[in-house]
Amino acid sequence: MSVSARVASSTKVLKNLVSTVQQLYPAALADKTWDNTGLLLDSPPTETTTVGQTARVLLTIDLTTAVVDEALQKQALLVVAYHPIIFRPLKSLSLANTQQRSLIRLAQAGISVYSPHTAVDAQVGGMNDWLARVATGVDESAALESAVIEPNESVPETGFGRLVRVSDEALTLLKIIENVKSGLGLKHVQVAIADRHKNIDTATIKSIAICAGSGGSVLGKTDADLWFTGELSHHEVLAIKERGISAIICGHTNTERGYLSSVFAPSLLSKIADNKEELGSAHYEGYDIDVVVSEQDRDPLTVF
Repeated sequence: MSVSARVASSTKVLKNLVSTVQQLYPAALADKTWDNTGLLLDSPPTETTTVGQTARVLLTIDLTTAVVDEALQKQALLVVAYHPIIFRPLKSLSLANTQQRSLIRLAQAGISVYSPHTAVDAQVGGMNDWLARVATGVDESAALESAVIEPNESVPETGFGRLVRVSDEALTLLKIIENVKSGLGLKHVQVAIADRHKNIDTATIKSIAICAGSGGSVLGKTDADLWFTGELSHHEVLAIKERGISAIICGHTNTERGYLSSVFAPSLLSKIADNKEELGSAHYEGYDIDVVVSEQDRDPLTVF
């Protein structure tokens, strides 16, 4: 295949890979009032952005310099970065700014960047539904009673945050803490303990309000026994404790990162296989699609 034909082929497979991500997490589910989702960097592919007959997709929460180095080393065609690297309008592109330098390096290498962000949060079976199962220990084979806290009026059952009703008398605050640490792979979490839950090994939890990342604005005035989120402000924590609500706070990206390998990557591979079966291998230009989760993406904070 000539260089020009190879580049044209890569351009088409990139377009269809973005479309595949949107099949899983429709753009209409994102909160466009503040979020910046979509194809944030549409780089013209080069002859090196596919490896042999493989087109590689790299999944990450944050697009740091280390993840950019990894994308270049692994010759990715597309980086799907959950958090948008472009959030506010850019007035210039400068090598002096580390994030802008990352964008320039990726563009030079023909690697594009797509951000689904709040579309992943809002989707049925998305990040917040996954967190509900992490907290309760209920796997995909069993039903879980939950409601959307901020519904998307246009798409039934989708929206931001989840309020989970718990019927298991054995689900104590201590048990939920253990579930969260195990499910997210964490040695430590922060816990705000309301007075009524001070005996954490016997205090039963009947409702859990859940929001990935920074949950204060979504959980708001939600009445639940427990809030489970990535971060809350000092004053938010004080306020909910006064209301008799406990909270498990894990660190912003610690509530998000595990979803990539547990759900996002296998779901994307499954959707790609379905599309190949329904539309033929030509849908992806005959390429094998390799979906990998970043090894360099990590929480910027370390707990000692």
